[in-house]
Amino acid sequence: MNDKTLNVLEFGKIINMLVQKAESSLGKDLATNLRPISNINKVQVEQQETDEAVKLIIRRGRPPLGGIHDISFELKKAAIGSALSPGELLKVADTLRAARNLRNFMKKDKDKNEDESYPNIKGLISQLKVYREIEDRIFNSIISDEEISDNASSTLRNIRRQIGNKNQEVRDKLNSIVNSSKYRKYLQESIITIREGRYVVPVKQEFKGNFPGLVHDQSASGATLFIEPMAVVELNNQLKELKIKEQKEIERILSELTEMVAEVEESLRENQKILGKLDFIFAKAKLSLSMNGTKPVLNNKGYINIKKARHPLLDPEVVVPIDIYLGKKFKTLVITGPNTGGKTVTLKTVGLLTLMAQSGLQLPVNSGSEIAVFNNIFADIGDEQSIEQSLSTFSSHMTNIIDILKSIDDNSLVLFDELGAGTDPTEGAALAMAILDYLHEKEVRTIATTHYSELKLYALTNEEIENASVEFDVETLSPTYRLLIGVPGKSNAFEISKRLGLQDFIIEKSKEFISRENIQFEDVLASIEKDRRKVEQNREETEKLKSEIKRLKEELAKKKSKIDKQRERIIREAKEEAKKILKEAKEESDKIIKNLRKISTSIEKDKNRKIEEAKNKLKSKLDNIEGELAENILHRKSKKPPKNLKPGDTVKVLNLNQTGSVMTEPDEDGNLTVQVGIMKINVHISNLEKSNSEEKKVEIGTKKIIRHKTKSIKQELDIRGKALEEAMLEVDKYLDDAYIAGLNQVTIIHGKGTGVLREGIRQLLKKHKHVKKHRLGKYGEGGSGVTVVELK
Repeated sequence: MNDKTLNVLEFGKIINMLVQKAESSLGKDLATNLRPISNINKVQVEQQETDEAVKLIIRRGRPPLGGIHDISFELKKAAIGSALSPGELLKVADTLRAARNLRNFMKKDKDKNEDESYPNIKGLISQLKVYREIEDRIFNSIISDEEISDNASSTLRNIRRQIGNKNQEVRDKLNSIVNSSKYRKYLQESIITIREGRYVVPVKQEFKGNFPGLVHDQSASGATLFIEPMAVVELNNQLKELKIKEQKEIERILSELTEMVAEVEESLRENQKILGKLDFIFAKAKLSLSMNGTKPVLNNKGYINIKKARHPLLDPEVVVPIDIYLGKKFKTLVITGPNTGGKTVTLKTVGLLTLMAQSGLQLPVNSGSEIAVFNNIFADIGDEQSIEQSLSTFSSHMTNIIDILKSIDDNSLVLFDELGAGTDPTEGAALAMAILDYLHEKEVRTIATTHYSELKLYALTNEEIENASVEFDVETLSPTYRLLIGVPGKSNAFEISKRLGLQDFIIEKSKEFISRENIQFEDVLASIEKDRRKVEQNREETEKLKSEIKRLKEELAKKKSKIDKQRERIIREAKEEAKKILKEAKEESDKIIKNLRKISTSIEKDKNRKIEEAKNKLKSKLDNIEGELAENILHRKSKKPPKNLKPGDTVKVLNLNQTGSVMTEPDEDGNLTVQVGIMKINVHISNLEKSNSEEKKVEIGTKKIIRHKTKSIKQELDIRGKALEEAMLEVDKYLDDAYIAGLNQVTIIHGKGTGVLREGIRQLLKKHKHVKKHRLGKYGEGGSGVTVVELK
């Protein structure tokens, strides 16, 4: 890929952003050396790896990439038999632990078919070798870069215990000397110190001959000598020997650990390559998430169709997304419009996003955007005037353009900013059209910006060459930065001058210097722009209406679902009441039969008669009960059907045992419509009776409660930082209130933390009577820190 193009399109800034996302020097090196590739198969693999990493981070959080080191030097040192230092061994152990953590990360909490979502990353991680024995041995043996643990070996532990005992023995001996009345007057201070690794005491210079021992040092003034008393010379010698043994044992341990590393040196080298690659892949994923990127659709046919593209180096809160397409109906796009209107930004956006896509990076565009994989991308953007070479702006641009024209092939993308500018307008426009003609004949995908009106006409009169413009608001005298493909840009010079206060007679006079054809052409452009704005307004209105219709359809479907559920509940309650009555009747019949048996034992002669009477009584009672049941449950009739019913009257529907409101007056046959809750049903007047005032009050009170809940209830509940018991009670009450208020979906915010709140809430929701289903939040909803609940 052309290095000049990479610099002009600021690809290096994207690389710097990527490097910041990598966590190891290995990943940062790969990011630093990243360059676009032109093989579509390789680009697709790179894009797939990035997409897998994005999905993995969204589903499971960021992977454990800490502890990855470049251990190339340590492995080379171990391979030639040179003992590694404690710090070098710790780097090796850290890298071993990183490999093990990544393998465990892929294994934990995975769905049955989840591995199918990221085969490339799973394949890389499965190649990592785990050496837990070496890792544990190093961490158990080494505490820090300078300190070996007592647990490194039993010999080292024993030597250090002896050193401790010997130190204590020397100190005890010296303490007895410095605290004795015999030697106290000879000492400068009653302290014990160390010189050259041996214990000494400070003795005054004048008493040197009175204090037997070896002089190891003296103070700067010469007034104090540091003398090792003869009584501890032998003890210090023994201590020195023990420390020599300790050092030899440490060297033996380090050599042993180094040998273990050397045995698996080749595998560790492969591990290092894979870990660096994984860090690099996840760096690409983190960059994508930071710019809200998506995976582009790739092709090798020169098609570009970018939807809502945002320049990745501009503030996402300010940048205006653009739609741009090229390569199917037309291969050349000519963009016109005022200065600072966004023409150059459009060029840089297309070029930089193409470079990013061919580097395996996701793009800040809407899903479904399509990008072509080109052999080369060339850009002539910006003022590159060279003072040293005495080249003008025009000469500098032409030198660059000549180099581009020599290097292109049919699978190239060429970007020209202000093509033909910097010289006589007539000659510049002619030259620009000739260059575009040449590129068009070569079928090279080209985007050029210009101010020349001749190029607008050129694009209008040539097939496969299309006009585009950046929108300008004459009312506010400012650009909107929107790109309009198919519409040539209007100069707006007269309109802008007029709004700024230039006199009308000067504007009219200036028009005389322009050919009538140019004036008519500008008028046509103004008319096109006016019609386009009107069509745009109509389209936006249509979209709003479509959105409103969709919302109303969804609401209607939800209401229908709720009505069906209420109907099923009412029928179910009626059946349960019928079962209860039948059960009571059977229990009573059992009692009657039991009494009959008692009677038969005492009055044998009347047995048949009484049994027959009891059977008849039982049959009669059952017939009556069944008749009453059918009458009450299915065909209840009012003893006195209400008269003079009017819309708005409150009545009780006997067969449903529900209170409702009269909607229509009774017809000739006594049928009318009653609203029960949210249902409208047709009933006969004989199935109604007027409701008393208390029932009205209860219903009104219930409606007030529901209205109150509906106004006060929120769509989400935040329980972060609360104890589990308190949170469970609060969630249970909140779900009752949400159900009463008629909410269909709510969100419970519990945070990520240790997961105790999340698990407790999950257990509660599994059994809750109002809950239809629940799930963890998706990306953009809060992830695993929230639970989304759908109510019945």
